[in-house]
Amino acid sequence: MSNNSRAEILVVDDDAMSRKILAQLLASAGYGCRDCEGGAQALQIIHANVPSLLLLDFDMPGLNGAEVLKRLRSDNDPAIAQIPAIMLTGHGSEESEVRCLQAGADDFVTKPVNAAVLRARIETQLRLRSMRRQLERQNDELEEWRRNLERDLAAARLTQQSLIPQKPLLLPGWQVATYYRPVIQVGGDIYGWLPMKDGRILFWIADGTGHGAAAALLTTLAKLLFHHGSAEHDAPATVMETVNSDFRSIFGARSFMTAMCVALDPASGHASVVGAGHPPLLVVRDDGATESVASIAPPLGLIQHPEFTETMIEFESGDAFLLYTDGLFGWRKGERRWLTPERLKDMLDHSAPSAEALLNGILTQAAPDNARNALPDDVAALAVRRAA
Repeated sequence: MSNNSRAEILVVDDDAMSRKILAQLLASAGYGCRDCEGGAQALQIIHANVPSLLLLDFDMPGLNGAEVLKRLRSDNDPAIAQIPAIMLTGHGSEESEVRCLQAGADDFVTKPVNAAVLRARIETQLRLRSMRRQLERQNDELEEWRRNLERDLAAARLTQQSLIPQKPLLLPGWQVATYYRPVIQVGGDIYGWLPMKDGRILFWIADGTGHGAAAALLTTLAKLLFHHGSAEHDAPATVMETVNSDFRSIFGARSFMTAMCVALDPASGHASVVGAGHPPLLVVRDDGATESVASIAPPLGLIQHPEFTETMIEFESGDAFLLYTDGLFGWRKGERRWLTPERLKDMLDHSAPSAEALLNGILTQAAPDNARNALPDDVAALAVRRAA
């Protein structure tokens, strides 16, 4: 016999001889056994101590087998409602089989009982019971894992929220607008701005690999590295070199992130742009012209000593630039083709009266908020406009 032989079986039959024979048969097979003569007594026993399996005679005075099973199956306690039950019936017809199964029986055995058949069906039901319990335990473990994951994601979300600027930068003569939307609670995109030693403002954006808590850790690291780089150096290319070196020293070549930064002199409108594997910086001029500045260097962390090149740009009144992550390259609403930097550039509205209006115009077309058009990647964007 299997390890189910230690199971305790309750035999319910109004015939004393049948109970005695079944009890001897079960004992010889190694099962524990209790018995009673009626349905009402069976219900009391089951509620006091739930057996592993129920052998239940169909035809009994008072509560018959079907009525007993009906009450058990409707019990609020799952342990009672799910007791494996084998119905004993003296009728060998298909109609009686259907009646047993409709009553809630898991299986049935006709009288006179064949010992080998009964043992086989008991073993089957106990094995199914064991599998169900194992599945319930696994479900409980999965539920606990899910709760732990939600707690971890909630902690990561709070950490990431503390890293991402909650209010746009107040910069006299300039307008700043931002947008951030992760695929799940936390994402791999981050942006920010930092004062540089020479008085310029370094606007930066980064996109780490993956989603979830691991990606959130990358964004945390990215902010620390950009802070360190900007505190030590006064050129955006050198800042990128420092971030790349530190990032690679931590991960080797096992992880990477794309990034782009703009060192802006608010007084003159002069800016230096450096990209590392990131989508192009988009520029919209007050006169309607649009430009883009591509990333020349590879993503941060891939190679040890990449060459970072600065591109110089002058911003006049009404000019603006857009930093963004590749999450904007999803489906455009109502169309079945992917967006590209060139198509995003065509969406820029030079007549937008503010950085917020410029950014909202892009997002309305490329990143709709409704669930049916949800994008498959995190989205972060930063628009900066020189006031007219």
